[in-house]
Amino acid sequence: MKKIVLIPLDERPCNYDFPGLLAKETEYQVVVPPMNIMGHKKQVGNIEGIWKWLFEETKDADGVIISIDTLLYSGIVPSRLHYDTAEELISKLEQLKKLKEANPKLKMYGFNLIMRNPKYSSSDEEPDYYEDWGSEIHRYGHINHKIELGIASEEEIKELEDVNARLPKEYLVDYIERRKVNIEVNKRAIKLVDEGVLDFMIIPQDDSSPYGLTAKDQILVRDYIDELNVGLSVYMYPDADAVANTLLARMINEDKEVKPLMYVRYNSSKAPHIIPAYEDRLLSESIKYQIIAAGGLVASSVNEADIVLMVNAPADNMLDLHVRHSKVNKKTIEYDAFRNIIESIEYANYVINTLNKPCIFADVAYANGGDVQLLKLLSKKGLLYKLAGYAGWNTSSNSLGTCIPQGMIFDIYNNTKAHKDFLALRYTEDVGHCYHARSVITLEHLPEMGYDYYEVDGPRGEVSKLEKKELEKFVKEYVIDDKYDIEILDCWLPWNRMFEVGLDVQVVEK
Repeated sequence: MKKIVLIPLDERPCNYDFPGLLAKETEYQVVVPPMNIMGHKKQVGNIEGIWKWLFEETKDADGVIISIDTLLYSGIVPSRLHYDTAEELISKLEQLKKLKEANPKLKMYGFNLIMRNPKYSSSDEEPDYYEDWGSEIHRYGHINHKIELGIASEEEIKELEDVNARLPKEYLVDYIERRKVNIEVNKRAIKLVDEGVLDFMIIPQDDSSPYGLTAKDQILVRDYIDELNVGLSVYMYPDADAVANTLLARMINEDKEVKPLMYVRYNSSKAPHIIPAYEDRLLSESIKYQIIAAGGLVASSVNEADIVLMVNAPADNMLDLHVRHSKVNKKTIEYDAFRNIIESIEYANYVINTLNKPCIFADVAYANGGDVQLLKLLSKKGLLYKLAGYAGWNTSSNSLGTCIPQGMIFDIYNNTKAHKDFLALRYTEDVGHCYHARSVITLEHLPEMGYDYYEVDGPRGEVSKLEKKELEKFVKEYVIDDKYDIEILDCWLPWNRMFEVGLDVQVVEK
């Protein structure tokens, strides 16, 4: 058994549990810090304790995957709230040199985010002032970036004047200065790659867009990557919560000395050219990065491919599935006439049952949830538990960074019980929770219970019990087939809100 140490991005299941679940029933053991030293959303964890644990656990480890955001700030949300100086943070980061010295054979992968700049006003994961001024801060960055590029309209320039007149300067200064500090940390981490301390690094962008503060920060970081000429060892693309999965797959592929070829097939000729919601580039370009970051290459044909990636996407204008009953989220021609989901199912069936090749479904039709139409058709065709991978949660890149690593691990270890359990988890969470239970509970139950989307009655209160009941209804209708039942062993709401769910799910053979 080979040991891979993971410092996760935070304590939510997608970051803390998924890599270990993907590696289950392989010869790789993923170990994570005890939950009691991790942070909790905005609450900072025991950073000194995490460092101490890291040094102890890597003494006999074969590899380590490090969220630098956790080592320095205690997680993704505290990285947006801290008041540390660049000098203080870089001093901590230098300890990674000692980690390498203590175990020179240790394969070290790292990742560190470019700070996001959401377009909406909410302090749920941002500084308190973002509740009232988040939209204005976003527009400040977006319009200024377009002015610098010479593409801002007169209306946008006038809007910026209004934003500048209203936006409290102390909030803007606080926000901009923190971004500057985080960029300096990113640069120092990149230098550690150049110095051979980190073997590989990903700089993911959480909730990005083509213009704005995050896009401008990306330019600064990319320029530094170019300056050091480390572009082959430092990748930058949209993602956050799935990066550890990607690095796990890369570590396994490198250890096995394999480089899987993946053929990509879209259900719409326009799909490769869309820019997914919350992202900054064409879908096809993100997919290329996701595949090579995980240790593979894009195949030019299905015949030469080791794995086939089916992409379920709209032809344009990706909709958000956050609240499925919203009038905004009614399907459009981009989802109906302009994509051919039936052909995708038939082709997947051909790949699996005739070509005998692993087939993954990247369900990126919607932001923040899976496509129930796809799930129903997969079930009808008898493919649910024959897929090499499936994901349809949060952003497009979160889904890609989950199903691609799963498919690569499947290609090595085949259809294990752990693999089927993870498929069942994805169907239950990505479609069951995101499409069904979350919206039903939010709209029909929370108001009468006195709660709202962002605050319920604790991780394991009555709302979590309602969630479990709704999910059990869903899997009974959509995910159970003639051969398998699904048991939901545990269900909780990690951050005391409806956005994400924690689940322990297993497949039971009939």
